[in-house]
Amino acid sequence: MCRLQTGRLQRIRYTQKSMRHPAALIAIVSLALTSCGYHTVGSASHLPPGTRTLAVPVFATRTNAYRTETMMTTAVIREFATRTRLRVTPDANSDPDTILRGTILTQTVAPLTYNAQLQRSSSFLVTLTASVTLTARDGRVLYKNDNYVFRQQYQAITDLTTFLDESPGAVSRLSRDFARALVADVLEGF
Repeated sequence: MCRLQTGRLQRIRYTQKSMRHPAALIAIVSLALTSCGYHTVGSASHLPPGTRTLAVPVFATRTNAYRTETMMTTAVIREFATRTRLRVTPDANSDPDTILRGTILTQTVAPLTYNAQLQRSSSFLVTLTASVTLTARDGRVLYKNDNYVFRQQYQAITDLTTFLDESPGAVSRLSRDFARALVADVLEGF
């Protein structure tokens, strides 16, 4: 009986000692989570290991909107440059490890609200649809999404003497949102 109590006492002391070290508990929990399919951000990247350069040529466009393709390309290059250590270039002829090509498929502007006093629309919605393909140097497709859809709302100026077109600002904000989502998709693999 004395042996049983001594063994029990040792187990209690062992449990108390292990509770003093929360790092052990954290290690056990993280091991359990990683075995369940969870992963850290950035560990499921669509970029192959050893990728150092990424070319992002100016997006193609099937619309007649002014400068949208350059705004979107610039936003994507800036986002990749800020979030990765890749050397990002707009030149696809420089023999990069990967190339990201994009095409703006549609860009529409639709009225959202109508001001009855002024008898015109007071806010608009810009909707943009794009297609993106990331390919490796050997031509293998690493990532593809043919249906990125982004929307951005903007208000119309009510005073016609100080009229300022707000749609370029909306397209700029939309380009930043698009770039954030695209880079997250490519880097995080979701």
